[in-house]
Amino acid sequence: MGDMANSSIEFHPKPQQQREAPHAGGFGCTLAELRTLMELRGAEALQKIQEAYGDVSGLCRRLKTSPTEGLADSTNDLEKRRQIYGQNFIPPKQPKTFLQLVWEALQDVTLIILEVAAIVSLGLSFYAPPGEESEACGNVSGGAEDEGEAEAGWIEGAAILLSVICVVLVTAFNDWSKEKQFRGLQSRIEQEQKFTVIRNGQLLQVPVAALVVGDIAQVKYGDLLPADGVLIQGNDLKIDESSLTGESDHVRKSADKDPMLLSGKQQDGAMDSSQTRAKKQDGAVAMEMQPLKSAEGGEMEEREKKKANVPKKEKSVLQGKLTKLAVQIGKAGLVMSAITVIILVLYFVIETFVVDGRVWLAECTPVYVQYFVKFFIIGVTVLVVAVPEGLPLAVTISLAYSVKKMMKDNNLVRHLDACETMGNATAICSDKTGTLTTNRMTVVQSYLGDTHYKEIPAPSALTPKILDLLVHAISINSAYTTKILPPEKEGALPRQVGNKTECALLGFVLDLKRDFQPVREQIPEDKLYKVYTFNSVRKSMSTVIRMPDGGFRLFSKGASEILLKKCTNILNSNGELRSFRPRDRDDMVKKIIEPMACDGLRTICIAYRDFSAGQEPDWDNENEVVGDLTCIAVVGIEDPVRPEVPEAIRKCQRAGITVRMVTGDNINTARAIAAKCGIIQPGEDFLCLEGKEFNRRIRNEKGEIEQERLDKVWPKLRVLARSSPTDKHTLVKGIIDSTTGEQRQVVAVTGDGTNDGPALKKADVGFAMGIAGTDVAKEASDIILTDDNFTSIVKAVMWGRNVYDSISKFLQFQLTVNVVAVIVAFTGACITQDSPLKAVQMLWVNLIMDTFASLALATEPPTESLLLRKPYGRDKPLISRTMMKNILGHAVYQLTIIFTLLFVGELFFDIDSGRNAPLHSPPSEHYTIIFNTFVMMQLFNEINARKIHGERNVFDGIFSNPIFCTIVLGTFGIQVIATIPTSQLKCLKEAGHGPGKDEMTDEELAEGEEEIDHAERELRRGQILWFRGLNRIQTQIRVVKAFRSSLYEGLEKPESKSSIHNFMATPEFLINDYTHNIPLIDDTDVDENEERLRAPPPPAPNQNNNAIDSGIYLATHVTKSATSSAFSSRPGSPLHSVETSL
Repeated sequence: MGDMANSSIEFHPKPQQQREAPHAGGFGCTLAELRTLMELRGAEALQKIQEAYGDVSGLCRRLKTSPTEGLADSTNDLEKRRQIYGQNFIPPKQPKTFLQLVWEALQDVTLIILEVAAIVSLGLSFYAPPGEESEACGNVSGGAEDEGEAEAGWIEGAAILLSVICVVLVTAFNDWSKEKQFRGLQSRIEQEQKFTVIRNGQLLQVPVAALVVGDIAQVKYGDLLPADGVLIQGNDLKIDESSLTGESDHVRKSADKDPMLLSGKQQDGAMDSSQTRAKKQDGAVAMEMQPLKSAEGGEMEEREKKKANVPKKEKSVLQGKLTKLAVQIGKAGLVMSAITVIILVLYFVIETFVVDGRVWLAECTPVYVQYFVKFFIIGVTVLVVAVPEGLPLAVTISLAYSVKKMMKDNNLVRHLDACETMGNATAICSDKTGTLTTNRMTVVQSYLGDTHYKEIPAPSALTPKILDLLVHAISINSAYTTKILPPEKEGALPRQVGNKTECALLGFVLDLKRDFQPVREQIPEDKLYKVYTFNSVRKSMSTVIRMPDGGFRLFSKGASEILLKKCTNILNSNGELRSFRPRDRDDMVKKIIEPMACDGLRTICIAYRDFSAGQEPDWDNENEVVGDLTCIAVVGIEDPVRPEVPEAIRKCQRAGITVRMVTGDNINTARAIAAKCGIIQPGEDFLCLEGKEFNRRIRNEKGEIEQERLDKVWPKLRVLARSSPTDKHTLVKGIIDSTTGEQRQVVAVTGDGTNDGPALKKADVGFAMGIAGTDVAKEASDIILTDDNFTSIVKAVMWGRNVYDSISKFLQFQLTVNVVAVIVAFTGACITQDSPLKAVQMLWVNLIMDTFASLALATEPPTESLLLRKPYGRDKPLISRTMMKNILGHAVYQLTIIFTLLFVGELFFDIDSGRNAPLHSPPSEHYTIIFNTFVMMQLFNEINARKIHGERNVFDGIFSNPIFCTIVLGTFGIQVIATIPTSQLKCLKEAGHGPGKDEMTDEELAEGEEEIDHAERELRRGQILWFRGLNRIQTQIRVVKAFRSSLYEGLEKPESKSSIHNFMATPEFLINDYTHNIPLIDDTDVDENEERLRAPPPPAPNQNNNAIDSGIYLATHVTKSATSSAFSSRPGSPLHSVETSL
């Protein structure tokens, strides 16, 4: 009976106008006529058929079909019908293309901020400074970066763009695969459905989608109707229209009273058993199928059209908060970067134009501009560091991971954000039947042999005589079409076919470890002597069988209050008769039947009567026959609450979620079930209303719904019974629109019927039932419960909260990194004119580590403790006070350590200071230590970030997440490998020694100098000095003289201004320290040196570099550049004493 592909809605290509002519395509009915006909019910419909077509067979003639033979099975005819009247399936909505999904993913604000930052950064990296240099511009050495760094400039921007692309593709791919999964599920269901039709007088099984208007279909017991139609002939046909009306009682259909059958409804044709078999076969309940819109189908389509222009469901809670946060971070980053740029520019301007008293010359403009551009780039770097690139990725990974895992918990998530909205749910409006209950009537209490059993009794506890009578009474005195079949798949419940109440009784027989089938085989249906079928007047059903001794036995079952009045005896515990007087009856009603009714049970009495062989009664005098009965048992039947539901509801209430029950059932049953589930608790202040009363309370005199009236009702409302789908929609809308509480409610709704579509769409999260749900409900929903079970909703809440927490954890981690990095970059840029953390290093931290961290933190499995706190609500900020405390506390700790290392680190480790090294000098040990420390602090902070609610133990459950452990260890490993010093690599060691001096690039020289250890240099100097003796001193003097003369000449030439040494008042303090590169000293060597020194010094990239590049060290230079330079000659060195003695 699985749900039909086309639930109660049929969509068809609207025929073109010319086909709407009175006799479309030669048929006597137009599509519009049939559509209006199907919108009528009962007597109106009959009247319309009589007016328009005479009778049903007249309609058949108009549609050119025979009520007995069906359609001629010719493809042309069928095709023609399909073209005129449309096909019998709902065309699926066009799935979004991958590109559309990509475009949607790009709309995220965080991503847009990132894209802008990346593009600016990329653009600047390709900005090539103008080449011409003028030396009139003072110490403004052009920012011509050395090759390596200039080439690496684009990495930053590109990497950010890469991260954006990753996020977008992952998001789009997730959406796409979910959509595909969902479609797969749908098409699998659709292909499995077939239906029996008569064509050419033959019975054929055709796929539901192949039905056409005019087909004569044969409807069997328990079928789901695949299209709307008119009943031609049938026998005691009942239809379950609960998904249309919410009313669980079956609706009787007959050709002369209500012939209209609607698709998607389950059919319950209890055929009248008194007919002969042959007749029954040929008078199959035939109905004429019209693939048309059912009434509510038409309305729905209109409604859909109206809804199309309504704005989309508002952003999910988390998305809203993240967007807000991203914008705030973006603003903060902008401010920081602006301040950085301003400070750098002011610093530069003051130093150049005020301290040094320069004048802005026209030809210097390009040089200055270039400087400003460099400052701007530093500013952008600060901004980029500030924006958390990992954030969108963390969200995406977290959601994708949760959605995958939720499939295992029976939640098929159709919209990613639904999963996280669910974590904020404050109210759940649930159906009763099938969600909270099992949707299977079952006997739960019984009164047998003077004992009231609250559970199913053990067969051994009953007298064999009673047990035997009971089994026969139930097996024989029920429609033989009612059966209990084995379950379709492992672990499911047995299938109930036929009348639900009778199924409950048969189930009772099975629970007593007996079987009804052998009894029925022993007394087949045609051996039954007389049957009084159940009807609303009798309120009972009786069956007479002939006994082997020639007498008769009558079995009867029915509503207990009616049957007990006809009982004069009752079986006692030994199975003997005991008289049953009216006083006993009142006693029994009080003690047995009323308590059962209070528990929400329907009570049914089972009785029998024996007629001896001689006295055959007048079977037509029913009152005479069904009287003087002996009561065997009274049983209480209910649709039981699923065993796991009360616990699930308790969890919801503990988690601050109000559960409300909305059902079509009557108020007493609803209240009893609600009490069993724990939705209502004794002593609480709650409301249980029926739909009519609910509407009376919320509507004003004109019948319009007023929000303030609704606000008085919904907070206390727990059960809404006998409710229509519109009531459900009204309630959901009312709760969502309400402004009474301190925050807006987030409402989840469950639904299975077509009519639940509007409510599912309106809710923040719509849950559709995967098994019982119709297609329309599934299309409108956000999450499909594949097991139709309320506990799966609780799992969804848990996952939703877990997503929210994962993202908070990641934020705590990411923001600590960002705060520290921004402050370091900012102070570094302002104090030392260069960030201690290079762009590429920042990127490694930001992108690689954060991406992995987002994976590690987003895959933390949910724990039950998530359900112990109240929902966060829409307005609570994403970063709680505890998190703020953690972020700031950790940032302070990290900054303290980094600044200590930055400013006094060289003293601790006894290494050269990396500060104020020329901007593009090679990596120094000092800064490598800082970088390593920074990364390690982030790595261990990742473990801290696992807890965000102030828990003490951050290692709690760390091994339950293997992904986390792998990532932390992996990142650690990579970091260690990445920072092995280059000096360990032999190939680079040679750099400073190979080529002759003239070809040496500045960079190589600097590198070479750095590679040679100081101790080694001192040693070599000492040796040369002592071995060469005076020789050496003379050479030294000549060099100094030569240098002096060249320098004095130089002073008159303005070109040499670009060198820093012209600011020295006394050239006596200059020392040429190239000597350690001169292995043997002879005149040629010195001449070469003199020539080199006479040439004007090459323009060096930056003022700090000049001292090194020209190989000249200023021992007593006051400017910081030389004193701090790592290789300045030591005052205690022999050379120095020589110089002073000169």
